[in-house]
Amino acid sequence: MGMSVTISAASAQDAEQILKLQYLCYQNEAELYGDYTIEPLTQTLDDLRAELAQGHGLVARLGDEVVASVRGSIDATGTARIAKLIVHPRMRRHGLGGRLLDAIETHFAGQPAAQRFQLFTGHRSEGNLRLYRSRGYAPVSTEQAGPRLRLVTLEKEAATEAAAVGAYVASA
Repeated sequence: MGMSVTISAASAQDAEQILKLQYLCYQNEAELYGDYTIEPLTQTLDDLRAELAQGHGLVARLGDEVVASVRGSIDATGTARIAKLIVHPRMRRHGLGGRLLDAIETHFAGQPAAQRFQLFTGHRSEGNLRLYRSRGYAPVSTEQAGPRLRLVTLEKEAATEAAAVGAYVASA
């Protein structure tokens, strides 16, 4: 086989593949919390297209297949909100989620308004929490989102990421 995974900007043409992957990936979360009405499972194709148009999305491809994705946007306060980091179940535990998270942070760190990165996950989503903590995110709040689901919001400052990007560019 020998194919490598490539990461690129998501386009409107990727929306259908992203939505199908999102539906597959969030089944475990829905089962974990006993709630199959979570937003990633009810999002429509039109909503996803609008989300891509308003923010920035990345996809990871293996050949022509989208095997991972992440989306985000930056608000007026300089917070880059990262959302829906998904990796196909057969591609997990190979560092792809971390690569996508790094790539979207690098994208937003290159924008002068980015002051911080923020994302959230469920309180029982240990794999997600472990990944985010390993990348320097710290919990800043918790919100009850359902009878069995608490969303943990994690954040880190963008300045350290921007400095790392600048150091990389300067050494290249």
